Amino acid sequence: MTHPREPTHRTDPHEAAVHVKLNWLRAGVLGANDGIVSVAALVVGVAAATTDVGAILVAGVAAVVAGAISMGLGEYVSVSSARDTERTLIAKEQWELETMPQQELAELAALYRGKGLSAGTAETVARELTEHDALAAHLEVELHIAQDEVVNPWHAAGASALSFLVGAVLPMLAILLPPPEWRIATTFIAVILALAITGWLSAWIGGSPRLRAILRVTVGGGLALAVTWAIGALLGVAV
Repeated sequence: MTHPREPTHRTDPHEAAVHVKLNWLRAGVLGANDGIVSVAALVVGVAAATTDVGAILVAGVAAVVAGAISMGLGEYVSVSSARDTERTLIAKEQWELETMPQQELAELAALYRGKGLSAGTAETVARELTEHDALAAHLEVELHIAQDEVVNPWHAAGASALSFLVGAVLPMLAILLPPPEWRIATTFIAVILALAITGWLSAWIGGSPRLRAILRVTVGGGLALAVTWAIGALLGVAV
């Protein structure tokens, strides 16, 4: 016989691990891809206009520093907003439990009836969970959040900035190390391969179609490089 509380049992370790993994994956992949594409596009555009390695180096370093700061700051602001919203919802739920406990109990039971439990079972589950941890029960069923899993903006910002820096290393090396006649071709090849790898990894970890993810990032990155190369070449000729 199935215990009446079984339908509400959480697989906390699994859900928490997936939640954390997807957050880090999102920030990491976005940061790495942006580092690869934005820095590569800039240095390819500059290299198309001039062979002066000093100009390429200065432009590349400026792009790396500005991009890492921008990615980290943007992620911090975004995740901070999400965290503030979660904290506001938690505080509101805590206030409702303190000021109107019976109404909240009835609401929790109704939520479980909506999940398919009978009225008697829903009432029993709601009462037992309220006695154990009323706030956690309401946050999970009503708001789908956990009090101890509020997102950390510093973690997301650090991961985004660091992954941007890691991604930016590749185009910088690809544009600076080869001789002038090979710089642009080498960077194109290195960037497309790197984007294919990040696309494959993101799809593999997230369980999504791999070919679609690879095509999405490689086609977009290739177009960005082609556009900036064309602009750099036109400006180089004009100058």
